[in-house]
Amino acid sequence: MFFTDRTDAGVRLADALRHLEREAPVVLGLPRGGVPVAFEVARALGAPLDVIVVRKLGVPYHRELGFGAIGEGGVRIISEDIVRSSRAGEQELAAVEQAEQENLVRQAHRFREGRSRVPVRGRTVIVVDDGIATGATAAAACEVVRAQGAARVVLAAPVAPPEAVAWLRTEADEVVCLYAPPAFRAVGEWYRDFSQTPDEEVVSLLARATGPEGGPQGAAGGAGDEPRTGRPAPGALASGPVVVDAGGVSLAGDLTLPGGARALVLFAHGSGSSRHSPRNRAVAAALNGSGLGTLLFDLLTPAEEARRANVFDIETLAGRLLDTTRWLRSRTALPLGYFGASTGAAAALQAAAAAPAGSGVGAVVSRGGRPDLAGPHLAAVRAPTLLIVGGRDTTVLDLNEQAQRQLRCENRLEVIPGATHLFEEAGALDEVSDLARGWFLGHLTGMAAAA
Repeated sequence: MFFTDRTDAGVRLADALRHLEREAPVVLGLPRGGVPVAFEVARALGAPLDVIVVRKLGVPYHRELGFGAIGEGGVRIISEDIVRSSRAGEQELAAVEQAEQENLVRQAHRFREGRSRVPVRGRTVIVVDDGIATGATAAAACEVVRAQGAARVVLAAPVAPPEAVAWLRTEADEVVCLYAPPAFRAVGEWYRDFSQTPDEEVVSLLARATGPEGGPQGAAGGAGDEPRTGRPAPGALASGPVVVDAGGVSLAGDLTLPGGARALVLFAHGSGSSRHSPRNRAVAAALNGSGLGTLLFDLLTPAEEARRANVFDIETLAGRLLDTTRWLRSRTALPLGYFGASTGAAAALQAAAAAPAGSGVGAVVSRGGRPDLAGPHLAAVRAPTLLIVGGRDTTVLDLNEQAQRQLRCENRLEVIPGATHLFEEAGALDEVSDLARGWFLGHLTGMAAAA
């Protein structure tokens, strides 16, 4: 069994946890990698999401070897055997624990951005990680939530070694693990994409799982609460998780609408990416800061993404983008823009070419995109188009120059000197954000004023 990425793992894990939905659980993700998995579980179960911070205690001079772990609420798990065999002094071990305690407090504050912990007393709590190696951190997390008064503790992970699963069944009331391979070496070998989850993504996911009043989405509330699916009421839009009906296919998305939003930008992600892309989220945050709404969503379902050929099926991707445009148009009159990356750029341009009059699509931005894959549709694009490419991304730059010659709409090609395909160089992504923000503000806000 291989998981495409943490989002795919979370969707699959949520299916295995459906029996807990009636218990109105709280979902806690272990940072960093466990939070994207937990986000999908919480979304599917309509449950509040929070983070459970646990810090590993590494033996001095050999930090990869853990002699224990600590968690919120003063919980400590110490392996006396490892302490003895390490021959580390008492003061050295105490210094490690003090430093990790400070890190724990700082990390918890950073992830929650000052919000209080979600109360777990008397609740069923699902502790979620992206995978388990030794199980020490997961066991510490279980201890933490028990100390906080949880009535029942369920530990859930996509993959773990059989011996860890057996041990953790003595630590949790229930363990749900999708796959426990006997030849287990590392969690990452069971994922196609196991890239590091940055702090910013954890912060973003926790914020997106928080309701407009500062409380968790899915928590019990009054009649004015959003449905447990996170789907906005017909004819209206609200910030938070959404499920887009794209021609009968349900696509998960994250919608952000700043107060007084002047336009809305749809993000079409590229091959191997998703709505959790830290690069696209960084651009979206910059647009939100300028009063532009954003919808980050996945054009393919997790099962479809597992087939590599689908991410290059521009016809299907563009069709889904048009379906999503229609879905939005039935709920808002805001002008719409498309932001496409990699193959998503081709889908954005093809959709813009096919968008009917009155669709509200008024601008397109491509980041490191493959507009050439839109082929003959390029000449039919009417929306002003900005192509952004890294100066060192020479192959893609050449393809963008060829595509630009086929465009008949207002267009511009911006080359960011020294940047490679992912714009990972210092300041490169900030330049992308500035260019995209200027393009959308210049072309979409004028449409809003005219309307």
